Amino acid sequence: MTDIQDVLRTHWGYETFRPLQEDIIRSVLAGRDTLALMPTGGGKSLCFQVPALAVEGVCLVVSPLIALMKDQVEALRRRGLKAVAVYSGMNRREMDIALDNCIYGDVKFLYVSPERLQTELLKVRVRQMNVCLLAVDEAHCVSAWGYDFRPPYLKIAQFRELVPKAPLIALTATATREVKRDIQEKLGMREPAVFQQSFARPNLSYSALLEENKEGRLLKMLQKVPGTAVVYVRNRKRTQLIAQELSRQGIPATFYHAGLPNAERSARQDAWLKGTVRVMVATNAFGMGIDKPDVRLVVHLDLPDTLEAYYQEAGRAGRDGQKSWAVALYGPADAKDLERQVEQSYPPAESVRKVYQFLANFFQLAVGSGAGANYEFDSAEFQGTFGLHATETFYCLKTLEKEGYIQLSEAFYQPSKLHFGVDARQLYEFQVKNARFDAFTKLLLRMYGGELYSAFVPISEAAIAKNFRVPVGEVQQLLHQLVSMQVADYDPQRSKPTLTFLVPRQDAVNLRLDVRGIALRRQRDLDKVRAVVRYAQQTRRCRTQMLLEYFDEHTDAECGICDNCLAKRRAGASGEVYGLKSVGTTVERERILTALGPDGMTVHKLIATLAPRNENALILLLRELVADGTLAYDALGNLHRT
Repeated sequence: MTDIQDVLRTHWGYETFRPLQEDIIRSVLAGRDTLALMPTGGGKSLCFQVPALAVEGVCLVVSPLIALMKDQVEALRRRGLKAVAVYSGMNRREMDIALDNCIYGDVKFLYVSPERLQTELLKVRVRQMNVCLLAVDEAHCVSAWGYDFRPPYLKIAQFRELVPKAPLIALTATATREVKRDIQEKLGMREPAVFQQSFARPNLSYSALLEENKEGRLLKMLQKVPGTAVVYVRNRKRTQLIAQELSRQGIPATFYHAGLPNAERSARQDAWLKGTVRVMVATNAFGMGIDKPDVRLVVHLDLPDTLEAYYQEAGRAGRDGQKSWAVALYGPADAKDLERQVEQSYPPAESVRKVYQFLANFFQLAVGSGAGANYEFDSAEFQGTFGLHATETFYCLKTLEKEGYIQLSEAFYQPSKLHFGVDARQLYEFQVKNARFDAFTKLLLRMYGGELYSAFVPISEAAIAKNFRVPVGEVQQLLHQLVSMQVADYDPQRSKPTLTFLVPRQDAVNLRLDVRGIALRRQRDLDKVRAVVRYAQQTRRCRTQMLLEYFDEHTDAECGICDNCLAKRRAGASGEVYGLKSVGTTVERERILTALGPDGMTVHKLIATLAPRNENALILLLRELVADGTLAYDALGNLHRT
């Protein structure tokens, strides 16, 4: 066995390990199953890479994202270490060569997705490998109580039977008590050693601010805080709009979301990593596996669904240990919007049964028939045939899939996409010069709207063909012609989506649904979004304490640098909130009520009217007045006296 200090010094250039790293590594080298919980940026990868290099054999790493695997493989190769990845999209010959090098060559790290573990090709080859360690990265994905559950992770315990002598290390940055228990149980860990580093980030200042003009507040923060930044939003279109506005204001910015082609996503990510652009505006598709140490600011313009996701995303700031900021901005209606999104994803049982009946009608299946049958499935055609709402239908199909009645191919979730590479004026000029495309391009705009100008939009060639009254093949030809004429970018579906009936067709009226299990999952998701809302709206407690408590870590020490800690410190030192003595006095409240008058006003206008010395402290006081019922928001977002 090679000395682990030598491994660290030789390949990483460090003289000492970070806290807990050495304990975790020695546990693995002793042959123990090990669960390592370390905060984002805490150095989890070294906990399986170092012990793998200290012994003979291949370390098999299970990782959830192809992009994450590629990043880690490239990082290891840059250090002169042999690593390969096997994932969907590689041809059979590529996989053969990679796996042969693990058996007969000197490859030390083999990265695979959990889906690959179930393929016969990998199972046969793994039996021939000397696997010294099985590492499960992002292990929270194994738990249905986590925030990013991936069913294929449940198969890892079964796969482990192929490498019974290799110890298993599970690693994650976010896990509640239930998730920790689930990881150990679902992975079949054998009397594991559990190591949990504190989730506290002493250099990271957390804030959550009530704000109506979020974009304006974002601009102020970026002007005040120098350095690299990430801005998270939910909507793909908003990523582009906000990035464009920031660039117009002289702040170099780009955008990122899952709808962009792979090459474009990589180019944007590289530009941000190299500092060519300062701000990345993104959906939650961005960030996992990104190790940029000098991010100074992470802003959430939309609240995430869970505190786990928030902690992960906010934790991308300040990995170099320097002072950094994580700010969540929320509006008056955000809490209700979050709960509504959860409710939407759990359709009523009668809706699920109705969609199941429509599927049977669509494919003309009699009760008791169809088990194992595969059908090409165009969701737009299905919805149009029965007059169904797209969003509710999607979640009904997801429910039927989770309940084990149907299976949807990956292509169902990755439809064809279209983007106009010209603006409205240029498209009009194109239509004038090319009359044969006029009606076609107008139909595309009617069906999919102006978002075609700003982002890749999922489309259905069958639905377009039905509306244009031509065969699907002709629609595809027209789309390809628009590409060749440099008017559009068209990303066709790689394969046709299929729907498989896993069991014989049931009587829809008596279709069995795990109503209790569905209700539990719905309640779990509601609890998670409510925890996010409580965190955002809390004005008195230290935010680090709240996050630690969520992850079952309790401390009396306050961080001293979050918005709530700073507000308390300022109030205690100066006795002022916004220029008036004695925090929370009747005088302050009366000044606010007087300024609002009988008609009320927006928070933004109220701040401008009062011109506070400390804007954050005024916002904290407004939150308290809303919480105790003195003030309330109307449907338009105006603040009123109650």
